[in-house]
Amino acid sequence: MNAVTPALREVDPPTARDWLEKGEAVLLDIREPDEYAREHIPGARLTPLSTFDAADFSRDRHRRAVFHCSSGARTCQAASRLLGTGFDEVFYLHDGLEGWKKSGFATRVNRDAPISIMRQVQLIVGTMVLLGVLLGVTVSPWFLLIPGFMGSGLLFAGASGTCAMATLLGKLPYNRRILGG
Repeated sequence: MNAVTPALREVDPPTARDWLEKGEAVLLDIREPDEYAREHIPGARLTPLSTFDAADFSRDRHRRAVFHCSSGARTCQAASRLLGTGFDEVFYLHDGLEGWKKSGFATRVNRDAPISIMRQVQLIVGTMVLLGVLLGVTVSPWFLLIPGFMGSGLLFAGASGTCAMATLLGKLPYNRRILGG
């Protein structure tokens, strides 16, 4: 017996929008809550990849599933998890949220929401590395410990899948408001 395995297929934004308007599809945003709070496609349901559970989709399995992230890269990397949701037809939105906007379709933007936690981490680490190198070259080589420390933190975050700085930033009042913490 040869079971048919569904494949993650690409759908362009105009087709996805047509399906959504006809009630033939459900749009699932796999980004994190802080990203969704900042900007999202109207009608998209937040289903963060970090807390993803295939059981969450039982009521929608009769429709097409269109998953999306910011650019499409995260969605494609998570293909095996998305295919395990039980939908008969599983799609990813071409170029994600950015593709939706390039097609001229509206998004909901909350300018009061802080930038995403990962962008905050990137800004802080980048600033610390640059500052450490500049001070190490102009003031004292001891300042080169700063970029070394930041680099080891990034290495640990990449290897372990956890980021201490992101966790700490998530506890700040302006981020907790968005994350519901």
